[in-house]
Amino acid sequence: MPSRRRFLAASAALGVATCFGQSAPDLQAASGGRRVVIVGGGWGGLAAASRLRRLAPALEVVLVEREAEFRSLPLSNAWLVGWRTEPPPRRDLAALAAARGWRLLRAEVTAIDRDRRRVLTAQGELGYDWLVLAAGIDYDYAPWLGDDARAIEATRRLYPAGFVATELDVLRSKLEAFRGGELLMTVPPGPARCPPAPYERALMIAWWLKARGIPGRLTLVDAGGGMARFNRTFADRYPDQIRHLTHAAVKSFDPFARVLRTEFEDLRFDHAIVIPPQRAGRLAQQAGLLEAGADGKPGQWVALDPLALHVPGDPRVYPVGDMVGTVSQLFGHYPKTAHMAVRQGQAAAAAIAAQARGEPAVPNLPESICHVFTKLDPAQAMRIETSYRRRGDGLVAQTLRQVEERQPRDEDLAWARGLIEEILGMGGAGD
Repeated sequence: MPSRRRFLAASAALGVATCFGQSAPDLQAASGGRRVVIVGGGWGGLAAASRLRRLAPALEVVLVEREAEFRSLPLSNAWLVGWRTEPPPRRDLAALAAARGWRLLRAEVTAIDRDRRRVLTAQGELGYDWLVLAAGIDYDYAPWLGDDARAIEATRRLYPAGFVATELDVLRSKLEAFRGGELLMTVPPGPARCPPAPYERALMIAWWLKARGIPGRLTLVDAGGGMARFNRTFADRYPDQIRHLTHAAVKSFDPFARVLRTEFEDLRFDHAIVIPPQRAGRLAQQAGLLEAGADGKPGQWVALDPLALHVPGDPRVYPVGDMVGTVSQLFGHYPKTAHMAVRQGQAAAAAIAAQARGEPAVPNLPESICHVFTKLDPAQAMRIETSYRRRGDGLVAQTLRQVEERQPRDEDLAWARGLIEEILGMGGAGD
């Protein structure tokens, strides 16, 4: 184990942000002997940090994140093609930590040792009493590219999916440079982040091609059957701009020859937006947190006790956000949305605060809202709401509600700004 001095020096070099001028997090026990470490500075991690400071002020809260800033993904589809000019918001994490009263350690987490309750980084180890794991998703290129590292790197670099915030600027610049030809986009099999998002993005791109008179076409290679609302709009309004291939499983992808192969045909393209299959981040596999698949082997997503909110058998580890696996045999997974990640982070914080007080945690099931455009010129939108309850037999049940917004008045902006104010404190709103 590295010395405390070495760890503090390395942490300072990485830009450790502290609150109220206190020293950086160290390897020793926090004041009172209890510390919560949060891995991941996305929606779920930030929500957990903010709520913990309010519910359990005696606990030390340390958030570990490699990036210097938070950037939001909701509403980015409209920004990518210029439908909306307001860019996705950014927030400096060091400033946010100082304002919200938790601590930031900028570092790359390399492993989690659950037996010893340690988070390992290249600079040292950080002990925890509770761990909130909000490490998000990984792209899983293996079904299409195998273990070809060169092809995987080229695909990620040349044809970014845009489902990670750091890819947004690159994807927008590539779209701006597109002058025509064959543009290809994949829709992966579920579960995946924000299921309607690829279809909304396809709608936005079709509008953009038509409005700008760009002589090109988007081929949407869809592993599923699409969504009925979007399918109709594609066919009725953009027959020359979209070719929608449903139930088209990708067999292979060649980023160098620019060919995607399905079981039916080879598709050649000039540019592509490759959204591959998704899975929980690598830390979940390393820490032995993956739920078992049908064959008994580790699956793709993190196991969760849906009522206690921690991983089964380990009440010290709370997974939140997109990485969470099966919740109920009635519906499967929670939707992987920003709103859901926020509510999961807050629920995990409440459960940890109750444990810290020596009280039983009250089950706190989350809910989710997302807004998607279903038509443009004139605009129509849909609000998708999901709520959850515990049935008498102990299973979690889902209620899904779709609300039509036939004459939208920026309800999506109001929703996003409210979430941003709640979690990031932008606009003066508190948690």
